[in-house]
Amino acid sequence: MSDSFPQEILLAEPRGFCAGVDRAIEIVERALQKFGAPIYVRHEIVHNTYVVNDLKAKGAIFIEALDDVPAGATLIFSAHGVSRAVQAEAAARGFRIFDATCPLVTKVHVEVAKLHKEGYEFIMIGHKGHPEVEGTMGQLEGGIHLVEDVADVARVQPAQTELLAVVTQTTLSVDDAADIAAAIKARFPNARQPKQQDICYATQNRQDAVKIMSPQVDVVIVVGSPTSSNSNRLAELARKLGTESYMVDSADELQAPWFEGRQRVGLTAGASAPEVLVRQVIDRIKALGAVSVRKMDGIEETVKFPLPKGLKLDASP
Repeated sequence: MSDSFPQEILLAEPRGFCAGVDRAIEIVERALQKFGAPIYVRHEIVHNTYVVNDLKAKGAIFIEALDDVPAGATLIFSAHGVSRAVQAEAAARGFRIFDATCPLVTKVHVEVAKLHKEGYEFIMIGHKGHPEVEGTMGQLEGGIHLVEDVADVARVQPAQTELLAVVTQTTLSVDDAADIAAAIKARFPNARQPKQQDICYATQNRQDAVKIMSPQVDVVIVVGSPTSSNSNRLAELARKLGTESYMVDSADELQAPWFEGRQRVGLTAGASAPEVLVRQVIDRIKALGAVSVRKMDGIEETVKFPLPKGLKLDASP
């Protein structure tokens, strides 16, 4: 291969699956082992095409409306969380329910419920239509206002400003969310900031790794599905830092012209993208001429979340 193609791949660390995604996938797989197919899952369990197709092949059926779930079935809520209305309807229909909502999303729901009881209204920073945003906003009947950017902050009209709290979607760009939070603070100085940053540790760590990696490479490849918020943010971040960046759902989407004249390729993966896809991307870039793969130094993640009760495989159904 000519020297005009990459010589080295720099692997971001950490990358790929986070603890919440690991847990959500394991909940579906254990439910399938314990109760047999089909298992119904409301919304894609995580936003990754490969993962969803793999679980479909094992007997999971992904639905959006509870009308599509037969009586007596086993139902799993996706990692993004659901509204109170969906929880209530599912309970009323008598399904066997397992909640795969990421515990970090649940933490935001708990905070919203607690502060709502104290009379707070909320400003939520997030992307309209994203299932996590719908789930968090659906914790209340009203009094929660969505802002997607700094311009939205000027337009938001809470009923009162004495008791106002800010919450965020967990998979946002850390820098964008900070800019929006600063605009909220400027307009509503009394607004209560999140107790701890709501943006999850894994989203933060993957973005930090891209910040370190981008200046060292000529192009960044992000493995992730188009629906994955945190994967999109990684590609955006690399571009903001001045490095060309492409997001791919699989190795088949890689295009040789992206790598022409690029000596070093940076590679990362969103929190819902499995390592098998990263390996396939490495193989494809090696086929273009890359001879070495170097792993960055980075934070080692040791977070583990417990599974819901009732999924131990040694217990009878």
